[in-house]
Amino acid sequence: MHALKRLGPPVGVALGAAALAVLTAGPAFAGIPFGQPMSGRATWYDDAGYSACGTPIDASTQPIVAVGPSWWTSANPNNDPLCGGVSVKVTYNGTTITVPIRDKCFSCDAGHIDLSVPAFRQLADLGVGTINVTWQFVQG
Repeated sequence: MHALKRLGPPVGVALGAAALAVLTAGPAFAGIPFGQPMSGRATWYDDAGYSACGTPIDASTQPIVAVGPSWWTSANPNNDPLCGGVSVKVTYNGTTITVPIRDKCFSCDAGHIDLSVPAFRQLADLGVGTINVTWQFVQG
């Protein structure tokens, strides 16, 4: 009978941390162009219910963003990398906000984002309706 040699906690913890780093930075995010500035437009929405990420949302009270279908890569949007810690950093007229992606905007093209009411209000009055912004994907 062979005795198995057990790894001590420091090695096990280091290996676990390395595996986590590979999983979070690996292919799951491969199609997301983090840090690449894009020009486009932002509109606002106030839907409530379950989002494309499978979580309850209320876009009239939560600062969130929905992005177009071209950015989603999973057949089941609940499992899409966009739902796992990806946010959008948006700049308009010198003001920059960062909001988490929680939904899909079915009518948005690749440059168009749909901000929740509180997120849009940080940038402009709702009556404006549509604003020209620069934005980029960021982790967090």
